[in-house]
Amino acid sequence: MDVLWILIMALKKTKAVLFFNFMKSRKKKRIIKTSFRSIVHPIYLRNNTSDIDAFYQLFYDKEYDIKFEKDPDVIVDCGANIGLASIYFKNKYPNAKIIAIEPEAANYQLLVKNTGQYHDIYCLEAGVWNKTTDLKIKDVGLGNWGFVTEKVDHEDGSTVKAISIDKIIEQFGLDKIDVLKIDIEGAEKELFENNSELWLPKVRAVIVELHDGMKEGCSKSFFRAMLPYKFKMQTKGENIICEFY
Repeated sequence: MDVLWILIMALKKTKAVLFFNFMKSRKKKRIIKTSFRSIVHPIYLRNNTSDIDAFYQLFYDKEYDIKFEKDPDVIVDCGANIGLASIYFKNKYPNAKIIAIEPEAANYQLLVKNTGQYHDIYCLEAGVWNKTTDLKIKDVGLGNWGFVTEKVDHEDGSTVKAISIDKIIEQFGLDKIDVLKIDIEGAEKELFENNSELWLPKVRAVIVELHDGMKEGCSKSFFRAMLPYKFKMQTKGENIICEFY
């Protein structure tokens, strides 16, 4: 029997068992606590939500298992959701300083809970934009990982502050960002449309998921901003990875 086929079947069986365990606990628990050997601290997931899908993408499909030329010292996680990417990076690069940014309140609370036991992970409840402004969060029916932000001209109890990448650099006294991960559900269009020249020269690698299906012009905005720079590009899953040189 083919060895590769056996390995694939074994992996599928492992996933099936884990999924079955999640399903069994559906009626019993709203929050699932899970842990495994390669992760230092437990992870908390909301049962029967997109948290489960995100967990599989990160830790079993390993969508951020990317080989960089140099291990990163500073990682900025834009659209951190409940912190799974930050946790993955922190366990892979334990000496890295990680700044995790998430605008939606319930996601942010779980982000803080999931990353609280790690040293040098800093959480910001904010949206990522091309300037400081106010944002409204919209639920477009895509689950907890699919909240959309849009600019508004007023501040009230339903809005959240936006922060730009250059302000993050200033606030944390950064000389550079080694890895800038961007998964912000279409707001990458605005992020790269204006002022990217203020911070892109200080970034060593960008990991971005583009959402043209949600907002027309995301890819155009991103690649236009990248034109002045030399970089090598690869894709992994839904992500585009660009390393500058």
